[in-house]
Amino acid sequence: MGNNVMKIFSGNANYSMAEEIAKHLEMTISACDVRKFSDGEIFIEIRENVRGTDSFIIQPTCTPVNDHLMELVIMCDALRRASARRITAVLPYYGYARQDRKVAPRVPISAKVVAEMLMAVGVRRVLCMDLHAGQIQGFFNIPVDHLYAAPVFIKYIKEHFTDVIVVSPDAGGVERARAYAKRLKCGLAIIDKRRDKPNECEAMHVIGDVRDKTAVIVDDMVDTAGTLCSGAKTLTESGAREVHACCSHPVLSGPAVERISGSDIKSLIVTNSIPLRGESRGCEKIKVLSVSALLAEAIHRIHNEDSVSSLFV
Repeated sequence: MGNNVMKIFSGNANYSMAEEIAKHLEMTISACDVRKFSDGEIFIEIRENVRGTDSFIIQPTCTPVNDHLMELVIMCDALRRASARRITAVLPYYGYARQDRKVAPRVPISAKVVAEMLMAVGVRRVLCMDLHAGQIQGFFNIPVDHLYAAPVFIKYIKEHFTDVIVVSPDAGGVERARAYAKRLKCGLAIIDKRRDKPNECEAMHVIGDVRDKTAVIVDDMVDTAGTLCSGAKTLTESGAREVHACCSHPVLSGPAVERISGSDIKSLIVTNSIPLRGESRGCEKIKVLSVSALLAEAIHRIHNEDSVSSLFV
């Protein structure tokens, strides 16, 4: 088989996204059995010849994180043993990304452990989107292409909202929010959270003038949505006309959907990096934008050894 043959594989994490990506590339997903034994062990079998191919595995490590991570790891090993020329792990969502540093004694840096596992099973390149912390790229000793959902969100914001002010939900997200504000040519506000005493409720203040503006909170993910909903309430109290949120990864665990439904957030715009599950599918406030075309273009460029960073110029 020639050295320039590309193959697309997918685990069970987000098969519909993999199908969209394959469609954009005018390809079909390569045949692969992914199933479980009765005791929960995962079994993988590649059902076609991959010798000498450039193989891409599309697998966000979302809920259930450990199952999907194990699927990815075992699939990589199967491809390596089947003599794939290069294996690229496409991780639209990188599970364990929040454990990116030691925040207390005797705790792991799990994001680094995941990186070591992927390299150990033969991954030679990683493609990911909106990492929780940019320094995770440094946990790999192989090339990492880091995509951003910003172009998709910015297009949507320009088409649907007026009098926008971009809001960072905390001090740590200011760099991201500033990049959005610069592209949208609008103002920037920051929600300042502080706890004056232990066990006391956090006080929230808005730095910046949001009065009579359409406030758009930008973040990399929405998990339990507690901080997001509290921030929206603070923005409304500070005079914002309406509040929307753009969060790349809809983790939406625990009471998230219930909180969003009853909050001041008018709409929560997310990407399809993680498939919506359960009650989140029926929430009218949640709007999903597809980033499949962006990922497909990046895969095409990686395969052809073209520049990926020029996607964001």
